[in-house]
Amino acid sequence: MTATDAPLAGDYAEVIGDPIEQSKSPVIHRFWLEKLARAGGYRRHRVERSELSAYVEKRRKDPHWRGCNVTMPLKLDAIALADEATDRAVAAGAANMLVPREGRLIAANSDIGAVMGLLADLHRQGRAMDRISLLGSGGAARAVLVACRSLGLSMIRIHARDRVKATKLAVEFGLKIQPAKLSDAIGGDGLINATPLGMVGHAPLKVDIDRLSERGWVFDLVSSPAKTPLISAARERGLSTATGLEMLVEQAAASFKIFFDEDAPRAHDAELFARLSA
Repeated sequence: MTATDAPLAGDYAEVIGDPIEQSKSPVIHRFWLEKLARAGGYRRHRVERSELSAYVEKRRKDPHWRGCNVTMPLKLDAIALADEATDRAVAAGAANMLVPREGRLIAANSDIGAVMGLLADLHRQGRAMDRISLLGSGGAARAVLVACRSLGLSMIRIHARDRVKATKLAVEFGLKIQPAKLSDAIGGDGLINATPLGMVGHAPLKVDIDRLSERGWVFDLVSSPAKTPLISAARERGLSTATGLEMLVEQAAASFKIFFDEDAPRAHDAELFARLSA
């Protein structure tokens, strides 16, 4: 277990995962704490899957620990460690938050609300939502599927390396289209990348978006780099986009409220995004 950031004094929250060096969550939360002149800290910490249970148990005994965001590859494991789970975390079968409350550990999922909000923005822009391709079948993909179901979107095709896992997911969420290979052609109106492909430190994402409709769009959950090759290709085609940075900030705002009992100061978003994109 390797701490990326130094230990903090006083109340703090954190983000855990493996790898974790690329996470921009500390930048976001520290920015908001600074703007509010609020006491508290936020760090990142590398935790491997085999270490998660022991790590969380140790944190639960720390009175200064306000909870943690959970990133890949721990989202599916995290919910099993909690004493309770919110409805959205249960629906996704995955958690991106663990929060101590009155001696109990609560699993939550703020990814779902963030996805819903960004998809709704794309719809308000007049973008078509009739048929969507979803890359991935892990915890992030599950959050996307819960969000889509809440918005009444079911014409979704999962593209994944593991077709068996993808098929189970399609059945669980009542999807009307059979899954496809990750390498199969992408069509329809929208594309959502819920894999780590294209992220710093991971293999590049190789996908052709030329068959997306003229009223189409691309949503890449990858937040590092700030502008992925997939987002760049979509904008070159004149498609609308939702970025991983936008999603990261939206889910972070919900997390911040839970961790620190204050609303994130969103009036400073322009400054925050400039800092995140630097």
